[in-house]
Amino acid sequence: MALPIFAQTDNLPMTGGKYKPTDESLKQYKCPEWFRDAKFGIWSVWGPMAVPRQGDWYAKAMYSGESFDCAKDKYQQASRQYKYHLEHYGHPSEFGYKDLIPLWKAEKWNPEELMKLYKRAGAKYFCTIATHHDNFFLWDSKLHKWNAVNMGPKKDVVGIWKEAATKEGLYFGVTEHLGASYNWFQVAHGADQLGPQAGIPYDGANPEYWDYYHKPSLSGDGGWLTNNPERQREWYDRIKELVDNYHPDLLYSDCGLPFGDVGRTMIAHYYNQDAKRKGKGVVYNCKEESNSRWVRDYELGVAEGISEHPWQTDTNLGDWIYREGMDFRTAPQVIQMLIDIVSKNGNLLLDVVQTPEGDIGETQTQILESIAEWMQDNGEAIFGTRPWKIYGEGPSITEAQEKGQFHGIKDVRSYKQGDLRFTAKGKTIYAFCMEKPEGDIHISSLALKTATGHKVSSISLLGSKEKIKWTQNNDEIVIQRPAQLPKYNTVVFAIK
Repeated sequence: MALPIFAQTDNLPMTGGKYKPTDESLKQYKCPEWFRDAKFGIWSVWGPMAVPRQGDWYAKAMYSGESFDCAKDKYQQASRQYKYHLEHYGHPSEFGYKDLIPLWKAEKWNPEELMKLYKRAGAKYFCTIATHHDNFFLWDSKLHKWNAVNMGPKKDVVGIWKEAATKEGLYFGVTEHLGASYNWFQVAHGADQLGPQAGIPYDGANPEYWDYYHKPSLSGDGGWLTNNPERQREWYDRIKELVDNYHPDLLYSDCGLPFGDVGRTMIAHYYNQDAKRKGKGVVYNCKEESNSRWVRDYELGVAEGISEHPWQTDTNLGDWIYREGMDFRTAPQVIQMLIDIVSKNGNLLLDVVQTPEGDIGETQTQILESIAEWMQDNGEAIFGTRPWKIYGEGPSITEAQEKGQFHGIKDVRSYKQGDLRFTAKGKTIYAFCMEKPEGDIHISSLALKTATGHKVSSISLLGSKEKIKWTQNNDEIVIQRPAQLPKYNTVVFAIK
């Protein structure tokens, strides 16, 4: 008999209130103004997966030995993570991913100082991963013994992060990746296909550890999200525990709407519990068109134009998880990315990568300090703004735009002279010159003859006291290039 696609929802406990687990009911949702004003959040994607310093998805890739696909007549080399693990820790049958957990000690983690830095860089909200695909919980869970209070650093990472964020006046969010874990982690149940240890089961095949690596998936259950009702109910109970114990301002799921009505019940519960507590409004993120039900998230991508509904991009400074030798985005790239996103009614959630010890290193610190310098002069053009009638003009709009990794267009891109972005607040329009202007600035969108034209009364350059010379005619505004421009790359004019 085939399994139903979704678990039954009539016995799922949830807080009653305005929201019911239906699309029509969830469409009553209004994104809170705090999120629309915030624009910029910083994210900690951290956990035992950082221990080997080999980047994201180590918990899965370390079980990927060499193989041969007979159907495709194709040989597959072992992953670099498998080779690294074999050399540094031993074979996954003897030293599995679970054995890395005690090595994650977080001995250099200073959440208070990090939060001060993040606030200085302009972040208005902070998110921590609560559980990655590796099924390790960073909160004090009574439902799952594999958590950071019992093992590893032996600290309530979620709770400590929340305390630090609250102290600095930042909103606090959690991200969950549990729904995908059930099938993602099935590789731990396997064995080498080739080589001297072929056929020796990995540690995940031992039933003693199935409460961590999950039970073997049933036939037909192999998608990104499990279709097993028992697992879906477990997901619900565990994420509900997270929500009820920490009351985050933002909850993010690394998927589209999870598990149909099970997911709708979780969202309704999340919205209702906040209303009952008379909160300022909460944000639920998932990677599916919102239609007013939540705030859509684009991973490593950006909306192509101004969206009717607020949305979010999540991306990283380097890799998602700490990796030795990784390259980092520059401060100008992050600033340009943020501006483009905000001009289109979006927010940026930026993963700042932590070492297994918990620090972020000198390079990322300097990137954030450079962002902080820019924010000191130009933050008014970001925070509390709304999109203008158009988001920008210039070559980046008229030329072909490279697609992002997970929908939308690429988050980090090259800009040219003449590329502009706009935001608005009250009677002020902010014009961002994405690349430092080499000559006069021409803004055709503010021509008197256009439908979007406005009679301009004054123009100033943020971060400068120099008097700006400009003219407005039927075809454009021409701003004479100031004699002295700020040292950073992207400059902003306030047009009243």
